[in-house]
Amino acid sequence: MNGGSGGGRPLENEGVDGEATRSPTHDDVDDVAAMAADRRRDYETHQPRFWRQADDALTRHTAFLHGLVDAPDHVFLVAGEPGRVAGFIIGRLTPAPPVYEPGGLTCTVDDFAVEHPDAWASLGPLLLGDLCRIARALGAVQVVVVTGRHDEPKRQALLGAGLVVASEWWTGPIGSP
Repeated sequence: MNGGSGGGRPLENEGVDGEATRSPTHDDVDDVAAMAADRRRDYETHQPRFWRQADDALTRHTAFLHGLVDAPDHVFLVAGEPGRVAGFIIGRLTPAPPVYEPGGLTCTVDDFAVEHPDAWASLGPLLLGDLCRIARALGAVQVVVVTGRHDEPKRQALLGAGLVVASEWWTGPIGSP
């Protein structure tokens, strides 16, 4: 499911300005992990408790990403050439909680980043569109994308793609740390 097309061939879709999405390989994982680590560092400055990184976050996330390259319950796509990832998106297909019935699976996107903030306008919609196309073919009827409140370029890309805010998480300390 991880973004590959039938017959085990990797997915590749060309988008704006020749950018393309494709299924990642294990060789892409270090680039993806580094990009995610940069995003975590930025997010942590805006909400230090909620987004606080573990000391070994990069090592753990790299191992986790290697497991997702061929995971059957995830859609994992990258944009860019082999050896030079410019953006990535990872969605997990799950049923809705039992008290809701959206009509099919939900594709939850928690890891979604681009190398430079100005790339959200081009790479964000390309990655999200291809993920949604694959997820729809696998039975998903909605996509839920997590983003930080401060991440305005990403929020604008999501808004431009037709997504709306459905929920907010509020956070605060309980007692002493």
